[in-house]
Amino acid sequence: MSDRDSFIDEVNEELKRERMLALLKRYGWIVVLAVLLVVGGAAWNEWNKAQTTARAQAFGDAVFAALNETDPGARSAALAALAESGSGAREAGRTGIVNLLLAGQALEAGDREGALQALEAVAANDALPASYRQLAVLKRVILAGSDLPVAEREALLQPLAQAGQAYRPMALEQLALLQVEAGDREAALAQFRALRDEPDLSPGLRERVQQMIAILGGGAGDVG
Repeated sequence: MSDRDSFIDEVNEELKRERMLALLKRYGWIVVLAVLLVVGGAAWNEWNKAQTTARAQAFGDAVFAALNETDPGARSAALAALAESGSGAREAGRTGIVNLLLAGQALEAGDREGALQALEAVAANDALPASYRQLAVLKRVILAGSDLPVAEREALLQPLAQAGQAYRPMALEQLALLQVEAGDREAALAQFRALRDEPDLSPGLRERVQQMIAILGGGAGDVG
């Protein structure tokens, strides 16, 4: 390489360095800001996760403390206080869970109306997953019984009985029992036969279905 070429290369390198320095002076603050935003965002994300975990642990501890109360009245009061303390979407979801527990406590104490109110609150809580709300609807229909008109119970159960729903088999059982209550033996028998063929029935439910088929006069071919 000649001295002239070497000199030109050196000049080009120097020009590149000058351009780079000029760009850094002009736009360097953007790079610094971007780095700060990335680092700050990561730190805030970790802090937020830690706060969420701490809140969840505190909620769980409070629920366990309430359930460990030996006096039923104190247990219900502690759960009710937790249900009333929720605010915001996340807390509303937790309040729904507490209301499910309150329904169980009310039933244990013989307070049927209190249990129905707690279940209704869960069913109306949009912050909860659909499976929680559906469970509350199913339990409310079963607990209310004839206090709810047949048409109303059927309307509540139909969405739960659709394919793919978490409580489809139990909802189908309740719908078949509504036919029994209405005195339509043939419709009830047909529904119980269809329910018997549903996949993944629990042993207890399958046994109940077989018993109802026998009670409704199913033939020998229905046994099995």
